[in-house]
Amino acid sequence: MAKPVILAVDDDPQVLTAVAQDLQKQYRADYRVVKAASGKEALESARQLKQRGTPIALFLVDQRMPGISGTKLLAELRTLFPDARKVLLTAYADTEAAIESINSIGLDHYLMKPWDPPEERLYPVLDDLLAEWKSHAPVPFDGIRIAGAQFSPASHTVREFLSRNLVPYQWIDIDQDASMRALVAALPGGTARLPVLFFPDGTHLVAPTNAQVAERAGLHTSPTREFYDVIIVGGGPAGLACAVYAASEGLRAVLIEQHAPGGQAGTSSRIENYLGFPNGVTGADLAQRATAQARRFGAEIITAQEAVAICRNDPYRTIRLADGREISSYVIVLTTGQSVRTLDVPNIGRYQGCGVYYGAALSEAVLYRDRDVCIIGGANSAGQGALFFSRYARTVTIVVRGAGLRPAMAHYLVERIEATPNVSVIARAEVVGLGGNGHLEEVTLRDVESGATRVLAAAAMFIFIGTAPRSDLVADFLERNEKGFIFTGPDLPKANGRPRGWTLQREPLMFETSVPGVFAAGDVRANANRRVAMAVGEGSAAIHSIHKYLETV
Repeated sequence: MAKPVILAVDDDPQVLTAVAQDLQKQYRADYRVVKAASGKEALESARQLKQRGTPIALFLVDQRMPGISGTKLLAELRTLFPDARKVLLTAYADTEAAIESINSIGLDHYLMKPWDPPEERLYPVLDDLLAEWKSHAPVPFDGIRIAGAQFSPASHTVREFLSRNLVPYQWIDIDQDASMRALVAALPGGTARLPVLFFPDGTHLVAPTNAQVAERAGLHTSPTREFYDVIIVGGGPAGLACAVYAASEGLRAVLIEQHAPGGQAGTSSRIENYLGFPNGVTGADLAQRATAQARRFGAEIITAQEAVAICRNDPYRTIRLADGREISSYVIVLTTGQSVRTLDVPNIGRYQGCGVYYGAALSEAVLYRDRDVCIIGGANSAGQGALFFSRYARTVTIVVRGAGLRPAMAHYLVERIEATPNVSVIARAEVVGLGGNGHLEEVTLRDVESGATRVLAAAAMFIFIGTAPRSDLVADFLERNEKGFIFTGPDLPKANGRPRGWTLQREPLMFETSVPGVFAAGDVRANANRRVAMAVGEGSAAIHSIHKYLETV
């Protein structure tokens, strides 16, 4: 961790050199002394240190400088480092101005020139001020810092991306931190372009894409080779299981994930019926364990990268990535899972990321502490989300179209919800309107039988209303059902007793699609049992069919 800084400012080179030498002599073991020969240079140095996350403990500033007085400079510097101690170097004629600045800018002390001997006239004063600063100074965070606003959709997107990829970060709300707001305002685009990510090396990104964030955060975003035995598209439970078993059995495997390993299951606040975890396991923890296991066996996992096209060039199968690169293999396994369906309500886009979230959005939980939130949906994911947010929110209201939570929700979840005092259920209702000034404040519900409406106060709404398969990648490539789920194995549509368009003498293997060598497993597959354990089982079992296929190429 970088040492805190003492910033000395004086336009007289001799005086600046002398004061810096005295400061180095006394404080170099615990502090870094930085010199600035003008107010402009001091402000630039302070901004750079703020971007790096390096704290400034004390400003020692000359009062008489061309262009800006020491008092005015300290007033600007304290917007960046409000906790830093402020000391003014003055001549006898500046005493009155120094006294006035005690009230106007909160000056901590002023020192008359010359300060010799420093052991008597400099160090005792600074020792007390530095000790006071150190006792109250927050411990600086040595990592990625996100400066944004609570109701900024782009800020939510970046926070959720880093959270799901288990990248530590510090969140700073510029509406609550005046010093960070001043720093962001001085950057190109100002506070209109959020979020701003600050890195420990002093660099920053303004309103970045997930791919840019991933690259700077050190995530693996590009394949290391052009050819693999198996390419797995989708990093949910099925994809991770497939990667573990493929790599453990000696296959060169790469997994491509657009967002973060874990898929939808990775957003689950707690999975309580997964075998081997009697106390339950969070989706993020399960994803982390599986990712580490796959990598330990040698699987390559690429994050924040999208597969945009797939083609057949026998005996090879090729994937084109969003960045234009192409990688090939003998086998492709599609484990792309499902995406949450959007809620069809007027103006919902206005509030997305500003109180409206699809899925659990676990990174937002603490922002809604002691506030009212609602959950839309009645399946297991909605129940898990409701129980998670009940630990933070004042009230949690579950809104379902059916007569109640049963039978769509697991029995154990219904029992826990009924036993949680701040969770309630509104049945036979649907969302028809949203309201709020810049962010969500209320949700309008309509009774599906009587048509009567009511307004529910809500600071946030989390939507779990069903899913759609992520199969657009293969819309014109593979056989799918009317809902977009991929047909495999014995479920493939037949013509004259044979799979339609199938040219090989053998029958399609289990989990094999209408194109030989392309397999599908997990929630994207037609007729799949959509549970985490089943997805893991399918991803694992697909390797048996893949080995059989590889014997033929």
